[in-house]
Amino acid sequence: MALLRRIGLRNLLRLSLGALILGSLRPPRVLVVPDPPQQVTTTNPTAGVHTRLTDEVERWKIQQSLRMVREMGTPWIVEFFPWPYIEPKEGEFTWDHADTVINHATNQGLTVIARLGWTPAWVRADRSEGDPDRETTLTYLSPESYGQFADFVAHFVARYRGRVDHVIVWNEPNLSFEWGYRPVDPEGYVDLLREVYPRVQAANPDVVVLAGALAPTLEPEDSPAGMSDLIYLERMYRAGAGPYFDALSAHAYGHTSPPEEPPAEDRINFRRVELLRDIMVAYGDGHKPVYITEAGWNDHPRWTGSVSPAERIEYTIGAYQWSYHHWPWCEAVAMWAFRYPAPTYSYLDHFTFVTDDFQPQVIYLEVQEYTGNSP
Repeated sequence: MALLRRIGLRNLLRLSLGALILGSLRPPRVLVVPDPPQQVTTTNPTAGVHTRLTDEVERWKIQQSLRMVREMGTPWIVEFFPWPYIEPKEGEFTWDHADTVINHATNQGLTVIARLGWTPAWVRADRSEGDPDRETTLTYLSPESYGQFADFVAHFVARYRGRVDHVIVWNEPNLSFEWGYRPVDPEGYVDLLREVYPRVQAANPDVVVLAGALAPTLEPEDSPAGMSDLIYLERMYRAGAGPYFDALSAHAYGHTSPPEEPPAEDRINFRRVELLRDIMVAYGDGHKPVYITEAGWNDHPRWTGSVSPAERIEYTIGAYQWSYHHWPWCEAVAMWAFRYPAPTYSYLDHFTFVTDDFQPQVIYLEVQEYTGNSP
């Protein structure tokens, strides 16, 4: 019995030692050496993609993503920089991830449009009016906190002066779930612009402030889900938005229509953005450019809003061509989305150009050929 106990103890010690060794092992670190400064070669200087690196934690994957964007020949990227990721506690900034993305994008010769939004927990807890649901809603920003968000944007543009010259103020505020699950409020959004714009001008007057990032939708004014982008922009102007932004950000998904289909108020298609442009001209803002910061087609085989893979390629390249040759007021068209850090196992995966393990999809290769970058 004593012998068995000794054997058992010996085995237990071996197991403990093995567990200790295994617990000390970590995945090998990949050495990331910055590329020397690069330039984008392209036949279309307005072509771009939304990179969606927000939740990519591995530095080499950030570098590889941006390298492949440059090799695809699309000089513009849109990237989301969430406020709670950068300022998780009031006055304490964590710039590491943003620095990594922006430094690699700069090295690749890409122009960054920074989308800024979401609300940190320390702001929501102070301004949630006792509503526990709002304390967990990342898109909820109370009017009392507009100044705090403006301070964050000012810190951002000051830090990245000379590297980031375009910022989007919030995302799709004409949709309820992007406006804190509240009724949308174009006048309230204009109040946010009034807070942000002068702070940005003071911190970095070279920055182009993009308003809107409006979602194309046909929702009427009294809908709980959102508001038509056309109505929303009209009300923004009536509320005095004009002096508080330099350019309009718009989303232009094609759904099942080809890119050349004419716009109509009762349809969502790629050229719907022309109707937004007409509103800008009517209010004396014809000199301001438009940036399409999300667009694209989906080729999922079982989604009602999708097209075939061949149509997706044809429509995507056709949209790049249409905007470049027909819209002198359009500075960039950023397609959603270049790559996700991990598969979603849903129709959303069929918006991407590259798989999560960096396998180029056929659309990537076709756009690469269109921009003159085929190997």
